[in-house]
Amino acid sequence: MAYKITAECVACGNCIDECPVSAISEGTPIYTIDAEACIDCGACAGACPSDAIVQE
Repeated sequence: MAYKITAECVACGNCIDECPVSAISEGTPIYTIDAEACIDCGACAGACPSDAIVQE
């Protein structure tokens, strides 16, 4: 099950640095996670200061 970024995202960029497979990209206005590339490790969720990353 992949993770997704919710509307609470503040586009800080912390999650991009933590993703080991580069599944996260900048979006407008919030970042997005490529569900096909996501390996469900949870590193991004742990790095998010606004708790905007949840499992789908």
